[in-house]
Amino acid sequence: MNERAPGESQAAGAAPLRVWAPQAREVAADLGDRLVPLRALDGGWWESPGQVAPGTDYAYRIDGGDPLPDPRSPWQPNGVHSPSRTFDTDAHAWADADWPGIDVRGAVLYELHVGTFTAEGTLDAALARLGHLVALGVEVIQLMPVAAFPGRAGWGYDGVDLYAVHEAYGGPAALQRFVDGAHGLGLGVALDVVYNHLGPSGNYLSRFGRYFTDRHETPWGEAVNLDGPGSAQVRAFVIDNALRWLRDFHLDALRLDAVHALVDDSQVHLLAELATAVGLLADDLGRPLGLIAESDLNDVAMVTPVADGGLGMTAQWDDDVHHAIHAFLTGERHGYYADFGSYGTLAKALTDVFVHDGGFSSFRGQVWGAPVPLDVSGHAFVVSTTTHDQVGNRGRGDRPAATLSEGRQAISAALLLTTGFTPMLFMGEEWGAGTPWLFFTDHAEPELAQSIRDGRAREFGAHGWAELYGDGIQPTDPQDPATVAASMLDWDEPGHGHHARILAFYRDLIALRACTPDLRSGDRRSTTVDHDADAQWVRIRRGSVVVVVNLAPDERHVPLVGTVALGVLLAWDALGPDAVTADGVRLPAASVAVLG
Repeated sequence: MNERAPGESQAAGAAPLRVWAPQAREVAADLGDRLVPLRALDGGWWESPGQVAPGTDYAYRIDGGDPLPDPRSPWQPNGVHSPSRTFDTDAHAWADADWPGIDVRGAVLYELHVGTFTAEGTLDAALARLGHLVALGVEVIQLMPVAAFPGRAGWGYDGVDLYAVHEAYGGPAALQRFVDGAHGLGLGVALDVVYNHLGPSGNYLSRFGRYFTDRHETPWGEAVNLDGPGSAQVRAFVIDNALRWLRDFHLDALRLDAVHALVDDSQVHLLAELATAVGLLADDLGRPLGLIAESDLNDVAMVTPVADGGLGMTAQWDDDVHHAIHAFLTGERHGYYADFGSYGTLAKALTDVFVHDGGFSSFRGQVWGAPVPLDVSGHAFVVSTTTHDQVGNRGRGDRPAATLSEGRQAISAALLLTTGFTPMLFMGEEWGAGTPWLFFTDHAEPELAQSIRDGRAREFGAHGWAELYGDGIQPTDPQDPATVAASMLDWDEPGHGHHARILAFYRDLIALRACTPDLRSGDRRSTTVDHDADAQWVRIRRGSVVVVVNLAPDERHVPLVGTVALGVLLAWDALGPDAVTADGVRLPAASVAVLG
């Protein structure tokens, strides 16, 4: 590094080093060959006297202590315990000037884990596969977390350097290339970010300031300090991070992990403050920006605008729809599926958004949730039939395709893609991938690795997986490299056999949804669901379109009372020439058809 005094010419992209360390008596930047004392600024901030060129490795020493990575490190090329590296976000020559942006509400989302989407496990390799998603009809890719985390392999929810991009994925420049390339193909990109906790290894934030508080507890221990002494800068740490991804990496939306664990008793909740800041940035950039919350609260306040007293999220995940479809098709009733699985519960989920909307939740042991008014668009709720959690947290990482017949897989796809929510696929779902998706980690500390193994074993028992899979079955070892390898998608599958047929059906469903206004609509008032549990059929009306499902092991007559003459828009199994009449449709066993 060549230090320069203020006013001197600077190298392109050079900038001072700045860090918040309000309790420190002195702070120095360790540049490897020398220490550079930082000067104190107002508000607990410290700054280097000169500018640092991009690509410079540095660490901070607080009061003469060990060198620590920057809490806002943009790049951790040698792991989360090593020095940080400066990065010039303006160096990339963007080619997406004509990209208009995309509203995530109502779009077809696709959740993707960079490390297992391809054998290479990099953003560049994933970029090379995006033609598959374009052909499928996907509109927005939702990347699982890319913030730097310990080791090479992991889900990303134990990230500790929230401003950096995991080096094994290609680092920050690779994320910019990925987003730019996706935009060039007409695809939006959302990023999963985790602000409710940090991982246990490489988390040095407490050495710098009051990033955590014992005022509140979360499933991961002490809560992030959003409402105590020093919280103003912690809130800024989160909001600045979000704005950076949207502004400097051209992302279209952020998915916020487990926002119910963002415990905040401030007058203005962090989420509302974040929504306001993102709205201002969207106005400045001239394109829509989205915030998708993962929330377990079943409360419409999450997606109510800030101006109307809500938290201002663009959309939120709705696990109740997943549970209703999954339990309906698989027959599973253990754990949190206990209140799901009936025809009536499926109908309630598809019309009312939440099953637990003020009634008793047996899994939680209490009354839960609140009703969603009919004038709230279904597009405000992201629904799925598989996700990283719902597959990866199963005892064997088995996808629904491992046990469902092809007909039931087709029914699952139709229930997801023809209802009035914002649908999301999980990578490989579209071809009924035969590979599992397991929980995996890569921690170097033996005690931490064993702690994770023990924790997974406890969860295995608590969720009743032994009962489901059989006695003697044990969870896979998250630390075993074979666990990661088993979770890699097999890209030979989509072109062969039943995988190819399922993929074609998903493509046809998404194309039908795109060109049929009544299917794409989020108006929940136009959705009605009728069913006959004894005859095992379901009929869903979406405006002028009718989706009919037969879950029985033989042909069923599904009545079409009160409808005009309908033709077959799409069917999993070919229907006979006289299958559809004025009073009903004869549907083959375990099958689905879309009529209009």
